[in-house]
Amino acid sequence: MDTMRIAIVGAGGRMGRNLVRAIAETDGAELAGGLEREGSPQIGADCGVLAGLEPNGVTVTASMDEAFGAADAILDFTAPAATVVTAGHAADNGIVHVIGTTGMSADDDAVIAEAAKKTAIVKSGNMSMGVILLSVLVEEAARALEAADWDLEVLEMHHRHKVDAPSGTALMLGAAAAKGRGIDLEKNAVRVRDGHTGARQTGSIGFATLRGGSVVGDHSVILAGPGERVTLSHHAEDRMIFARGAVKAALWAKGREPGLYSMYDVLGLAR
Repeated sequence: MDTMRIAIVGAGGRMGRNLVRAIAETDGAELAGGLEREGSPQIGADCGVLAGLEPNGVTVTASMDEAFGAADAILDFTAPAATVVTAGHAADNGIVHVIGTTGMSADDDAVIAEAAKKTAIVKSGNMSMGVILLSVLVEEAARALEAADWDLEVLEMHHRHKVDAPSGTALMLGAAAAKGRGIDLEKNAVRVRDGHTGARQTGSIGFATLRGGSVVGDHSVILAGPGERVTLSHHAEDRMIFARGAVKAALWAKGREPGLYSMYDVLGLAR
């Protein structure tokens, strides 16, 4: 199998270091470059050393041309503003772009969709294989249990440093539930409850967000019916599950036609 050369955006961050480790442990994958923002203290550092590995000779740079020049794929778990810029560069150079960035706006998504006309992009609110399976189960449960009798709530908790809410994974699970029920998520989502809210609206999908400590990511979808509850949950214990999923997505996308793909496609669960 030909080796796929993979670059990382945000190579000096927590997720970036996990991505370096995931590439190092994956057959057929090789680190091609690491990008950080201008002024980052990690610029010039060896990516392997930053990740707690042996030196690998790939140094962190602030130059896209240097970081991506030899890359077949780019892994990107950064911020929306950075991701849309990277998407343009990847599209113009025919580089696979794997996006795990969350908190993106409709305008950001439109830029990504346009870039996907030129290259293969895999975008997902969560790269964990367990979470992708969970979303499939949520869709089936929402379809099977009538909205008139079963209320649906999405609960998530993350570490204190997470900046967007609800999480991309929570929204992905909400979208799966909405698909199962054949409704529009945006028109039926309840993201905030405060004060005298009145009774719960039938068919709505509620979101609750918790932040604190070092929690990697906990997600539960609760279906509450008359006299019983069904809870479908996933608990992330290590960021490496996301990193391994992203590398798997990059390898899967190699040689694919331009287009916007998801982890459902990667795992053969797209419907």
